[in-house]
Amino acid sequence: MRSGRTDRPIWVSHWPGLLAVLLLVVLVFGTLVAVILRADGGRGLGPSDWAAIRFTLWQAALSAGVSVVLAIPVARALARRSFPGRRLLVTLLGAPFILPIIVAVLGLIAVFGRNGIISAALGVMGGEPISIYGYHGVILAHVFFNLPLATRLILQGWLSIPAERFRLAASLGMGPRDIARTLERPMLREVIPGAFLVIFLICLTSFAVALALGGGPRATTVELAIYEAFKFDFDLGRAALLALIQFAMGAGAALIAFRVAIPGDMGAGLDRAVQRWDDTRAQRVMDVVAVTLASLFLLLPLTMVIVDGAPGLLTLPASVFQAAARSLMVAFGSALLTLALALPIAALVVQRGAWLVEGLGYLTIAASPLVVGTGLFLILFPFVKPSDLALPVTAVVNAAMSLPFTLRALVPALRQIEKDYGRLADGLGLHGLTRVRLLWLPRLRRPLGFALGLAAALSMGDLGVIAMFAAPDGVTLPLQLYRLMGAYRMDDAAAAAVLLLGLSLCLFWIFDRGGRVNADD
Repeated sequence: MRSGRTDRPIWVSHWPGLLAVLLLVVLVFGTLVAVILRADGGRGLGPSDWAAIRFTLWQAALSAGVSVVLAIPVARALARRSFPGRRLLVTLLGAPFILPIIVAVLGLIAVFGRNGIISAALGVMGGEPISIYGYHGVILAHVFFNLPLATRLILQGWLSIPAERFRLAASLGMGPRDIARTLERPMLREVIPGAFLVIFLICLTSFAVALALGGGPRATTVELAIYEAFKFDFDLGRAALLALIQFAMGAGAALIAFRVAIPGDMGAGLDRAVQRWDDTRAQRVMDVVAVTLASLFLLLPLTMVIVDGAPGLLTLPASVFQAAARSLMVAFGSALLTLALALPIAALVVQRGAWLVEGLGYLTIAASPLVVGTGLFLILFPFVKPSDLALPVTAVVNAAMSLPFTLRALVPALRQIEKDYGRLADGLGLHGLTRVRLLWLPRLRRPLGFALGLAAALSMGDLGVIAMFAAPDGVTLPLQLYRLMGAYRMDDAAAAAVLLLGLSLCLFWIFDRGGRVNADD
């Protein structure tokens, strides 16, 4: 099935998919047009704005570079070592992706902050406490979130080298340096650029990290500058101009990332477990050290959050639970809206082989949530009070931002379903909603459950658009947690973080597990 297009009868009407694409295009480009029109009335960029642009690009490049460099030894260790708990550790490497950013930030403060365990250890030894706030804190947090992603991407490259290549290298008497030169380094040259660009793009649009740990003239990103222009100066022209610059940077990074070649095929193999003959004692020690340090770096902050916050769960103020209820409503609404957009678009892509439609479905990768939120604010402000629509707008933007991940899960699965069962369904006359109900949905339960869980968890922990729109009495749980931290109520903040972490993981587990129950293998 070369492109997904066939000469068979139309299975499902095109109109739902076209309508979903149209809504997505209007949301992204409509808000961008609003930003452009307002930016024309701005006064231009000041020195602080140029500093924010430089810092945004610099911290994204440095964060991506450090994440990739640190991920190489960890991925290499996981690729050539088999040990108890390895599979669990690889699975946990995906956890930071659905982890609420503000929760991780609180955990990093508990470890690396002035009152954290590292500062306490330095104090015992007569040293000065360290501070996590500033540019180094932003980079540390980005490495925390993106080291697992970089490890997963590089690990896939290592595992793509067939075991037969290593067997051949051993038969030729190659040593560790020869194997690194002929097998591993060529793979890394193909994998690393793509991993770097993906992480660079993520760090460009990381608003919550800069909000919690940045600030000041030396650690202000473009998104943080947009937020400050709204909240403190109410300079809509300046905010719109900065939003336009942010979109341009994100779109440019996304285009470059898409143009990077996908890692090539390393050759045919028999999918055997990789057996290495170039193993030495020094390599075993390095692998143990790499896996141990990476595990401590990723697990210790979360452990500190749970230890500090669990005892205070029952004494949290009512406002925290009210904020949690709002977050749950936004998360469920965002997940359902993501499904309503993704399934018709996926059907249109698979049915017609429409590569342009699939590309438009990934459009929001280039658009920051804060940029889209800025455009919506500019559109809504003349007609309604934006705070009155804070929760619906947050759900809509979160759904749009989750759409690329949902399509990535649905489109390949739907293509496979049509390849396996499409002709049989045509022969039975299954078309329209009947085909969706009897053929697609039962066999899409696994990817649908995963996609819905991912969308709900990401929305549950989002601290972006809601920070711009919310009224004081209409905050979500991440924003309430951030305010507790700002008020130095760290005990309540830790307990709220445990609540947020638990709700996010539960939402993902419920949807993902629901997709697996009675699903066809």
